[in-house]
Amino acid sequence: RQAFSMLARLVIHPPRPPKVTEFALKEIMSSGGAEDDIPQGERKTVTDFCYLLDKSKQLFNGLRDLPQYGQKQWQSYFGRTFDVYTKLWKFQQQHRQVLDNRYGLKRWQIGEIASKIGQLYYHYYLRTSETSYLNEAFSFYSAIRQRSYYSQVNKEDRPELVVKKLRYYARFIVVCLLLNKMDVVKDLVKELSDEIEDYTHRFNTEDQVEWNLVLQEVAAFIEADPVMVLNDDNTIVITSNRLAETGAPLLEQGMIVGQLSLADALIIGNCNNQVKFSELTVDMFRMLQALEREPMNLASQMNKPGMQESADKPTRRENPHKYLLYKPTFSQLYTFLAASFKELPANSVLLIYLSATGVFPTGRSDSEGPYDFGGVLTNSNRDIINGDAIHKRNQSHKEILTVLHCCCFPSLHPGDLYPFTRKPLFIIVDSSNSVAYKNFTNLFGQPLVCLLSPTAYPKALQDQSQRGSLFTLFLNNPLMAFLFVSGLSSMRRGLWEKCQEYLRKINRDIAQLLTHSRSIDQAFLQFFGDEFLRLLLTRFIFCSATMRMHKIFRETRNYPESYPQLPRDETVENPHLQKHILELASILDVRNVFFENTIDDY
Repeated sequence: RQAFSMLARLVIHPPRPPKVTEFALKEIMSSGGAEDDIPQGERKTVTDFCYLLDKSKQLFNGLRDLPQYGQKQWQSYFGRTFDVYTKLWKFQQQHRQVLDNRYGLKRWQIGEIASKIGQLYYHYYLRTSETSYLNEAFSFYSAIRQRSYYSQVNKEDRPELVVKKLRYYARFIVVCLLLNKMDVVKDLVKELSDEIEDYTHRFNTEDQVEWNLVLQEVAAFIEADPVMVLNDDNTIVITSNRLAETGAPLLEQGMIVGQLSLADALIIGNCNNQVKFSELTVDMFRMLQALEREPMNLASQMNKPGMQESADKPTRRENPHKYLLYKPTFSQLYTFLAASFKELPANSVLLIYLSATGVFPTGRSDSEGPYDFGGVLTNSNRDIINGDAIHKRNQSHKEILTVLHCCCFPSLHPGDLYPFTRKPLFIIVDSSNSVAYKNFTNLFGQPLVCLLSPTAYPKALQDQSQRGSLFTLFLNNPLMAFLFVSGLSSMRRGLWEKCQEYLRKINRDIAQLLTHSRSIDQAFLQFFGDEFLRLLLTRFIFCSATMRMHKIFRETRNYPESYPQLPRDETVENPHLQKHILELASILDVRNVFFENTIDDY
């Protein structure tokens, strides 16, 4: 069995707990003393607690039955679930002594309630994309650890309780990764490793291999970044790549750009062999953070979790709503696409990010339609056929692999996206067959832009595909990508911050190049009013200009492309931008890896 299937169960689908039956309640009551000796008030306290506990479990288990797509029908259900868990948490705090004496409440049971609340906030984040709820999930998970709610579990001869503890650690690690709390992640991984060793030593379990795979996955995920930023004492600096207030270049006064805003995004990961954790590949993780603002304190927000916002008081969404799809089937992908398209507000943009293995046409075709150039991989049945295994067995047989992909795995072609071009659409394709998506035709006249990765990277560049794509790294953290292609693996914090400031200047100048261009397609300017899309566009141009100037990126397939095409002389090959890149290289003392005869003398 594969580790990703296990993580899906433990993070997204917790096991259904048994109901507290009336018989069990009587057993609990009688264990605290003779039933007739229990005062009526204490009896009612235990009864009310069992009712709230049972109700909370029913509502929590019902979350898995809610559709994963759509943004409205689930809100009232989440609201009821939050309300019941709030009452349950306060109730056990107010009546702890009675529950200890008469119910036999144990600390791990309190930990279970806190863990469920943490999961609620985490899933509310997945539903809303508001990073503030990640902070709330972290607060509850952190409290469980600080108060040692699960400390006594190992003393009981019940392996299922130990598994609850291990699952708690796995969920906590996911939240910490999303919040970039890497120091906490490393501590949790060490603790989880010790817990797994103790668990497998004490019990003759069948899931030892799966839990060890969990450790391997998170370790690889932590080490995915190719460059380390170091303090003076050589400790690693944790950098965040979410959008900060000074992140996107500001629009100049008088700039004529569209008023569209990014409302929805589908982030799809289907690359063979790429590092991932909890159904989140490195590429998905990086794009996820590129489409989010830094978290705010939830206490400063007015809306209660789960409560639907008033229709007459619309509030600005801090982050675009996102769907995270790990190795989806074609039908799953299309269902989520249709749901996003249906609910897209007026004057809004749908973004589709595809990080997937390329699927190429098996034969030559005389036509050049949207289905004649191949596409990217989707899965036919993720539980039965494993694309990773097929890929590994046939790495040296590219033609056989291509046939297998075309026969066994449906692919997403450019033509499959045509129906969704009736509304503004922004597409990013990171794939070995990304160029298939430059053969678009804008049938409906709506703004449409496709940013396409290189289809191959120079052999001289160390293969980092397992640790994420270089193209997506440029869109997420352009300075780290620049350092990597320049052959640098570490950087002092002071120099890093100096380069980041210079990169902000480069982004401002790229924004001016775009808006001042006389020949640029208006679709780019239509999207330029949105901060997230503006930053992606400027980073794309920086990426393309860097690769065109780099000495080892010499083939056409080494360069990103776009639909519609950008005017090269005004953007990616602009002498002013090339001068900036050389100046950045000079700051880093890596000017020798770039060509200098591509710029004019200023």
